[in-house]
Amino acid sequence: MVRRFLSVALLLLLAGTFAGCRKNKTQNPLADLDSQQPDKVLFDRAMNALKRNKFDVARLTLQTMINTYPDSEYVARAKLAVGDAWYTEGGSAALAQAEIEYKDFITFFPNMPEAAEAQLKVANIHYKQMEKPDRDFTHAKRAEEEYKQLILQFPDSSLVDESRTRLLEVQEVLAEREFRIGRFYFLRESWAASIARLKSMVDTYPLYSGADEALFLLGSAYERQIDMIRAGSFRETAKADLIHEFTDSAAEAYARILTRYPVMKHAEEARERLAALKRPVPEATAEAIAQNKAEEESRGETGTFGRIMRNFRRNPDMARATKVGEPTMVEPKLTSAPEIIQKAGQTIQGSAPAAGAGSGTVALEVVKSGSPPPSDPVPTSGGSPQLNDATQPAGGAEQAPPSMPTQINDAETTEPDTAEASSSTDKGDKEVSTSRKKKKKGLRKIIPF
Repeated sequence: MVRRFLSVALLLLLAGTFAGCRKNKTQNPLADLDSQQPDKVLFDRAMNALKRNKFDVARLTLQTMINTYPDSEYVARAKLAVGDAWYTEGGSAALAQAEIEYKDFITFFPNMPEAAEAQLKVANIHYKQMEKPDRDFTHAKRAEEEYKQLILQFPDSSLVDESRTRLLEVQEVLAEREFRIGRFYFLRESWAASIARLKSMVDTYPLYSGADEALFLLGSAYERQIDMIRAGSFRETAKADLIHEFTDSAAEAYARILTRYPVMKHAEEARERLAALKRPVPEATAEAIAQNKAEEESRGETGTFGRIMRNFRRNPDMARATKVGEPTMVEPKLTSAPEIIQKAGQTIQGSAPAAGAGSGTVALEVVKSGSPPPSDPVPTSGGSPQLNDATQPAGGAEQAPPSMPTQINDAETTEPDTAEASSSTDKGDKEVSTSRKKKKKGLRKIIPF
């Protein structure tokens, strides 16, 4: 009996001891396996809000985490997520803010793999806002610059291939814009401006789908210049030099079609023009033919329904952009219309008499069909000759310019007498101040005052 009592008492004592130890143990809520750090909690909460398109909540939570825990390992991802929130929200203002956030991320974390992703999204922001070739080209130009920046700054990134494809599409739009401007000048018979635009375009964007047509227009513009020079009546030596120079340039444009774009539609016409100019007709190499075929086969086509719907869309049609080849990374020197005119003017001035030589430029105007040929260059006030539309007198004799008429001043050179001047002034003032007495009307007829 006593032993049983002692055993029960010992068990109760041991149970109380273990219960006291468990009661005094400290519990740490973060020590549980399912618990998370507070910065991670805020980041996950922001990501969940972003998935539910609660962009304001997501940005506020991410900014709170960045400001509260600046040393957290999630700071870089949070800053990138802020840009993603603006990017996903869309709209011009939101996309502009997203670009700022992505640029800040690239500045602070240039060595992270996500930096290339941020740069791609900056380029895509402008890619999405591109307009048709005949509209504002600001976003197209910015997209070209940003894609080039990604390829040059992150050459080892897996996003380079996507950037190169997008860059080819953007350059197709920019080339189409330049081609339309050059064709507009061609139709307006502004040959120098057309040559400058078309030559700059084919040099900068050789992968343009209409490069052969642009080169054919370029050669035609040079030939129109030749016709205009032949109709001019300035020195034969200068005329021969200009005709030879423009003929070489036209032949070079036609030959480039045959050597670089031999399978495109204007190749046969270029061959005929070279034969008409009595210049050698080059043959394309097998490599050039294969390259041009690959470029043409990679281009897409827009169906009838797509062409109709394109009229109601803001974005350009980039189906004709090539998918092969390397885009232009460094733009060559652009051709300037004033330089073309100035060079022609220097050629004319070089053969002109010394007395009429100047240092200016020559304006080559278009000769209309049926109009008389222009006369010799007439020096302007600045010393630069211009091709005048006035005809020469009969017999080819030069008329002397009429003498300047003698200037006649209405005012007398001698000053009038002071007394006479003052009297005439008083008389004039008196004539101005006097006036005819007005007739009275209404009740004023019977009122004596």
